[in-house]
Amino acid sequence: MAGRAAEPEVIWTRPERAGRGPRPAYSRADIADAAVRIADAGGLDAVSMRHVAAELGCGTMSLYNYVPRKEDLYELMVDAVSGEHELWEPSGDWRADMLRVAHQTRGLMRRHPWLPRLMSSLYGFSPNVLRYVEHSLACLDPLEVSYGTKLELFAMLNSTVTMYVANELATAERARALPWSEERENAVRAAYLDGRLATGAYPRLAAAFAEAPGPVDLEAVFERVVGRLLDGFGGG
Repeated sequence: MAGRAAEPEVIWTRPERAGRGPRPAYSRADIADAAVRIADAGGLDAVSMRHVAAELGCGTMSLYNYVPRKEDLYELMVDAVSGEHELWEPSGDWRADMLRVAHQTRGLMRRHPWLPRLMSSLYGFSPNVLRYVEHSLACLDPLEVSYGTKLELFAMLNSTVTMYVANELATAERARALPWSEERENAVRAAYLDGRLATGAYPRLAAAFAEAPGPVDLEAVFERVVGRLLDGFGGG
């Protein structure tokens, strides 16, 4: 941290600019957009105060006047992309609306693959995030449980989607690292698995695979995962 310790604080409690003096050269939106561009192109590890400053065309030390800590930079990034969420008029069907919430969150994380790493309550109360949480709770108005339970549902849904997408991204990353095609790798592993199941040593596993032949429909699996979570709160 550039040789100085920063005290914990919430970036949103800091004025973006002082009441007096020259207008700041950069806004928080400028800084967040630069950091998001870097992360989208090179991953979260590519984001540093130095790289963001270079993207903006300013000195690294001057950037600390706007963003005291790297944690603040991360919070600005999470808030910026959270602004991409669509806020619709709740339909009255809380289950359908929460499935839509899940799909939207999944899409956001796919567009910004670094986002699952920052899914933490530490960055969970920025302006755009708060608006989206409030919107999600409004979608849950027809569900007759306490607001605390509704917030728990939202948190569990968000965690489930985060883990699901993180696994999707990791699988895609491993596939890109293969020295041959993913299809060839899968064919070799499927042949091995078929051989093991044919021994009769794994009858339950063999039965499970027999009931679901062919490629896995990942979209259908995602909807079933989310649906079963929602069923736990409201039945279905």
